[in-house]
Amino acid sequence: TPWNFPSAMITRKAGPALAAGCTMVLKPASQTPFSALALAELAQRAGIPAGVFNVVTGSAGDIGGELTSNPLVRKLSFTGSTEIGRQLMEQCAKDIKKVSLELGGNAPFIVFDDADLDKAVEGALASKFRNAGQTCVCANRLYVQDGVYDRFAEKLNQAVNKLAVGDGLQADVAIGPLIDEKAVAKVQEHIADALEKGARVITGGEAHKLGGNFFQPTILADVPDNAKVAKEETFGPLAPLFRFSDEADVIRQANDTEFGLAAYFYARDLSRVFRVGEALEYGIVGINTGIISNEVAPFGGIKASGLGREGSKYGIEDYLEIKYMCIGL
Repeated sequence: TPWNFPSAMITRKAGPALAAGCTMVLKPASQTPFSALALAELAQRAGIPAGVFNVVTGSAGDIGGELTSNPLVRKLSFTGSTEIGRQLMEQCAKDIKKVSLELGGNAPFIVFDDADLDKAVEGALASKFRNAGQTCVCANRLYVQDGVYDRFAEKLNQAVNKLAVGDGLQADVAIGPLIDEKAVAKVQEHIADALEKGARVITGGEAHKLGGNFFQPTILADVPDNAKVAKEETFGPLAPLFRFSDEADVIRQANDTEFGLAAYFYARDLSRVFRVGEALEYGIVGINTGIISNEVAPFGGIKASGLGREGSKYGIEDYLEIKYMCIGL
């Protein structure tokens, strides 16, 4: 399980596994092992029998290798990078193990010229800057139609400048630190690359004065299609704004990625809503909303963003097998 939601990502896998009658071995992210150990203690207090919910911390390579090669393991569920997901899938192929993979994303966030701009800004804040931009469904590319580009950029700038950065335990703080120095370096790399290729900074663009791994929430304008941020997941508080002219143009740009986890768009025209929703090659599409994940909806992607679904009634199906029994009478 990943570090960005260290408890929720565990319960989303463990819940359906327990409901299906499975025992499990959990390998948490090395950055956040204590959340997993705390859940293991809670499971013990709740009366879950010993040996049902097991936690192993340590080297990802060693533990992962054992889980993918041990014949006692019938299924592997992984949330993390596409690169590691490919490796695990390859290792599981030897024994034809069942796999569920929730991998990387490169979510487009599209604002059409008939959108409610205030609601679009509200959705962009929620989708882009939640958890300091460190979620797999964060808006990574913001496409804004020519007719509303400047107005949206100004409204977003005003809203972003009101976001407080600091200790996440404080009530008024909206953005905390990034996970480590490597994460900060990637945000800086994406900003520098975009600026070199013609983008400009509307706000932010630098490490925060608080130091450490804090980074200013950043908006870039006039970002070109060949910028790294157009192809790579940033996983940080960087909102790059791309221009587009028409519907066909933005659908082409939005789908021009190996990933297919989440997408968002804002529009009032009902015909456009259904047309664009069908055309976007993503497992999850948020329409006029920036919050898409909840306990009753299936969560997962297509293409290089993974296999299977978590949550809802579909979540348990990944832990079950279909058996057909034909009885002659």
